[in-house]
Amino acid sequence: MPKKTQEKRKPWVKNLYSNREYPDNYTDASFLKDLRTNLHVRIYTYREATAGITVLNNQISCIAGFLILYQMMLSDSVSPTTILLPSCGITGLGYLCYRGRKLSMPLLGEDSKTLVTVVLFGYLFSPMLHTLTQAISTDTIYTTTFFVLLANLMFTNYGLDVAVVSKAISLNAAIFGAICLASRLSTSYHAFVLLVEAAIFFVLYPIITESNWHALFMIPIFAVCCVALYWISRPVLCLYACTTLFINFVCPFIFVRQQKYKFNIHGPWDEAIVEENTDENLDENL
Repeated sequence: MPKKTQEKRKPWVKNLYSNREYPDNYTDASFLKDLRTNLHVRIYTYREATAGITVLNNQISCIAGFLILYQMMLSDSVSPTTILLPSCGITGLGYLCYRGRKLSMPLLGEDSKTLVTVVLFGYLFSPMLHTLTQAISTDTIYTTTFFVLLANLMFTNYGLDVAVVSKAISLNAAIFGAICLASRLSTSYHAFVLLVEAAIFFVLYPIITESNWHALFMIPIFAVCCVALYWISRPVLCLYACTTLFINFVCPFIFVRQQKYKFNIHGPWDEAIVEENTDENLDENL
């Protein structure tokens, strides 16, 4: 009987239309030769994780401090002027530290014009903002404020370049929450002071601390909130302190322990990344 000759198959290649001699579910051993695991992965220490999470705790303390001032004005335990004057003084000192040696008379004049314009328009529109949501029930106001401040916490920039970060959404949510709470206060002057405090906590304070943030910056605002909550509500103080300590010390510990299970794979199936031509890489891409 004549011997049957079997033609040798062509080598498998990474080309869909060149592998007709192979089954559709065939996977060659050379397919995974470009497999890489955990590329560009950085292992963080517990100290680095603890210092990094203070940015989140700082934002939580800002929201807590703002709500504490609202409660003080709502209960008339402190006059609005008593809150406004120290806040303006501390903000002025922060502005001088922020500008530093770059401060000049033309720059101070421009910033003063912006400040006067914002404060003037805020004072003129405070009677309207005070009555804007007055017809809505208090329960609805507080529920809406909770969710918008939660949105502020979620969309705030914590130094990470991710899609969820949006300064516009974060700021608008905080200001909207302040407007909702302003309608619960007794006078339009109270509402004006609350809006000023919202601008300080959610606009000016992040600008001042963002460029030169240090983990120790969280201690003063955390201490002030604890002292204020001690006189307002002990259960809320315990909840605030326990939540802050849990986030700042327990969560980094869990994160550091779980880093050893990180397993990212990279290979030929990854999506192509188109690099934008800049002055630094233009010669390399040409």
